[in-house]
Amino acid sequence: MTIIKIEAGPYIFKGKLEEENAPETCEKFLGLLPYQQKVIHSRWSGEAVWIPLGDFDLGVGFENHTSHGSRGDFLFYPGGFSETEFLFVYGSSLFASKMGILAGNHFMSLVEGHEHLMDFGKLVLWEGAQNITFSLDN
Repeated sequence: MTIIKIEAGPYIFKGKLEEENAPETCEKFLGLLPYQQKVIHSRWSGEAVWIPLGDFDLGVGFENHTSHGSRGDFLFYPGGFSETEFLFVYGSSLFASKMGILAGNHFMSLVEGHEHLMDFGKLVLWEGAQNITFSLDN
């Protein structure tokens, strides 16, 4: 089981890669580590934050994809109808864009830090973009 440390704003979370269900996405994501970006609040997906990636190509298609992420799920949308993105769900969410409902690869699930999800989501909503860093948990 591969555990990823997620430093998001002032919070630390830990996520488990869904390597059995999304092996290609997990393998490509591991190749990005350590990975640092800014996360902003979603526009159409409800209680979620996202990392917009434009036309970035991770080199994966759809696997283990869903529109209904649960609290603490990380989804990767490989692009097509909307831009490529990572979505981090902190509450009630239906993955969508201005084009309509999207499906993203569910590739990671939180295993620690659920108690901070709502606070982190509200921080991004009211204070704006926050730094987020993903690294292997040692």
